[in-house]
Amino acid sequence: MARSEIQIGNLAKRAGVSVDTVRFYERQRLLPRAERSGGGFRLFRPEAVERIRFIKQAQELGFSLEETKGLLATGGADECRKVRDLLRLKLSDLDNRLEAMKSFRRVMSRQLSACDEELVRHGESACCPVVVGVKRARSKDRVSDPKKGKRYD
Repeated sequence: MARSEIQIGNLAKRAGVSVDTVRFYERQRLLPRAERSGGGFRLFRPEAVERIRFIKQAQELGFSLEETKGLLATGGADECRKVRDLLRLKLSDLDNRLEAMKSFRRVMSRQLSACDEELVRHGESACCPVVVGVKRARSKDRVSDPKKGKRYD
């Protein structure tokens, strides 16, 4: 084994993933095929550590493995444009999720304030406004069958 080549176990440890993950990435062609030693061990180039770390970071940012393949491709302006467009799409998706989370946070904050107010006003006889609101919404969602006089949830 050449000094610079890394066996799969050492690669996995240095990259912070399992050996199975390294094998999976190799099968998915996210990692170049490893050379084999005389004994059949996979031998990876040292750059594979950073490549795996990049793949994991891309996943944490919401990129699929297929999209990550595109990010890993090296090339000219056409590939750069594809990566740029993909990054714009991801940023737009992220911005939309952040806005949705901010909106949900505002709702939760209002609900928290309503609970606090109810507890201050009524103490132990308080009725949770969140639960009351959910029950009202459920009762409005029920559908009546006027012919049979029955309500369905």
